[in-house]
Amino acid sequence: MRVLVVEDEQYMARVLEIGLRREAIAVDVVHDGATALERITVYDYDTVVLDRDLPEVHGDEVCRRIVAMDIGCRVLMLTAAGRLGDKVEGLGLGADDYLAKPFDFPELVARLRALYRRSPMAHAPVLAFADITYDTHRRRVTRAGTEVRLTAKELAVLELLMRADGGVLSAEYLLDKAWDVHADPFTNAVRLVVHTLRKKLGEPRLVQTAISAGYYLGTE
Repeated sequence: MRVLVVEDEQYMARVLEIGLRREAIAVDVVHDGATALERITVYDYDTVVLDRDLPEVHGDEVCRRIVAMDIGCRVLMLTAAGRLGDKVEGLGLGADDYLAKPFDFPELVARLRALYRRSPMAHAPVLAFADITYDTHRRRVTRAGTEVRLTAKELAVLELLMRADGGVLSAEYLLDKAWDVHADPFTNAVRLVVHTLRKKLGEPRLVQTAISAGYYLGTE
């Protein structure tokens, strides 16, 4: 999952960024509505966590424009305006969900994952391929019944490969979906993560390489 956090309060933005990355979610952060709209036209986000009271372009207008773009990006409004009328107004703008501050972080993560499952392609909470099972809620991977401990980035790459259902994903696509905007497009980070993922998952190898194309899950 790749998320854009739009929050003008620096401390809150940093807390969200750190917390979501620990949940194996790729996160970009901006602090005003105008920059948010620029990023959305360049990068493919699954969800935007959107504060309403933003500088440059108000959060309500950002929400309207995202909805008008019809790009499949979900909007979760995260704001101090928590009265019932505020929630009704926010949802009426086209937001997919609304969470008032203060909030419990596990609830935010649960809501983001729920929105992810509602994207144009259904996202099942428990994934399986061959003898690998990945419970995305508990972030628990098993192979042949034995738990495999993976890093947040390895989990993100594995989830993308499992959801592709045997389809080939390019290194560029994996970099775009599992890393943030600061990732170097010429980095070998994807290759290194795939290497460690293969090692941890063990034999027989399931993460295959399509020469000059990318990676996929297969039994050869």
